[in-house]
Amino acid sequence: MKALDFTALTIVIIGAINWGLVGFLGFDLVAFLFGNMSWISRIVYALVGICGLYLFTFYGKIGDRND
Repeated sequence: MKALDFTALTIVIIGAINWGLVGFLGFDLVAFLFGNMSWISRIVYALVGICGLYLFTFYGKIGDRND
């Protein structure tokens, strides 16, 4: 599960950087690299969304810590 957690977190960070570029510079890196709403860019956007939903489970893990 640790590998899945790190992979999901990495994909969400990439998505966050992309949205930061869109917000600050009006530049969509995913669309630039893969085309505007091409099937590859849609897969990238879908993966970011799925990983973001998966990371909601981290809230439960934070409560389980004994720090």
